[in-house]
Amino acid sequence: MKPRIVILSAFLTPFRSGAEACAEEVPLQLADQFDFTIVTARLRRDLPRNDVLRVCSGGSRTSATNAIPVIRIGIGHSIDKWLYPFLAPFVVIKIKPDVVHAILETFAGLALMFCKAPKKILTLQTTNRSFLKGMIVRSPDRVTAISKHLKGIAEELGRKDIVVIPNGIDYAAIRSVCEKNPKVPGRILFVGRLEKMKGVDLLLKAFVQLQITDCRLQIVGDGSQRESLKNLTQELGVADRVSFKGYLSAPEVYREYAEAEIFCGLSRSEALGNVFIEAQVAGCMVVATNIGGIGEIVQDGETGVLVPSEDAEEASHVIQKILSDRARCSVIAQKSIASAKAFDWLGIANRYAEVYKA
Repeated sequence: MKPRIVILSAFLTPFRSGAEACAEEVPLQLADQFDFTIVTARLRRDLPRNDVLRVCSGGSRTSATNAIPVIRIGIGHSIDKWLYPFLAPFVVIKIKPDVVHAILETFAGLALMFCKAPKKILTLQTTNRSFLKGMIVRSPDRVTAISKHLKGIAEELGRKDIVVIPNGIDYAAIRSVCEKNPKVPGRILFVGRLEKMKGVDLLLKAFVQLQITDCRLQIVGDGSQRESLKNLTQELGVADRVSFKGYLSAPEVYREYAEAEIFCGLSRSEALGNVFIEAQVAGCMVVATNIGGIGEIVQDGETGVLVPSEDAEEASHVIQKILSDRARCSVIAQKSIASAKAFDWLGIANRYAEVYKA
């Protein structure tokens, strides 16, 4: 009998970001070794209470011959994320798992504190701090973090035995799309939530300063700042060269990566930044702020360029240089494609398997 593991994640697709990718991809890759159940918040009435992630035996996602149960709890409203820490432990009791693995130290991490299981594991995914975070970090049997930056934060809160396992990417899927879709000269891309911490306002201010005016900026993602950012493009006079694409499916996002020459993310806070890895896989020249865990992905001058936080002028200067020296940038892009292979989900999932078995 395979060991029984419950994954706690307050969010899943269609609310997927880096943490949710981990909650889905690790079980998909390890379905041949462990018996997984994912417990998540329902959040919308159109989402079924009982669902499945489908994989084939051996962990491959190419066909649907094995199913990972997904249990959604709550009333189908945004309040479900607040109910989740109190409802999820009752579901866990019924499943009687060998391991409970909470991904993200907010709602899932709080739920983990109330769960009973032979082994409890927490994966740190965010730079957010709260008065409860110290207790949440200290209570599990094992703690992993997606970056050295987050490991350092947890150590300040009194946890020392932390294993760093980054989030992963679907390397083969991205490369496959790239082979079919060539780069579009002058195409600049951002992918992520449209929130203040992602620094899209800084990107727009950098974009307007470019002396090369035949480039375009594609913004993929949604969030509370979408309308204010659209208004900013009008104020800056670049609305005709900026496209807001909204939420896109994974294959559609991969095509955006494939066609972009430059990926620019001027985040104000970032635990790791999966989008930077995906952009590297696609051979984009990556421009990013030197904050949080980004420097663990982007080696300045080797696999991308790092710029100071809150410095739109320097970011614009760097983008201008990239557009003026494509030969050098091609060399850097090839290095980034090779280095990003280390983040493929299969290798990352196998590192979690070692933690489950330890």
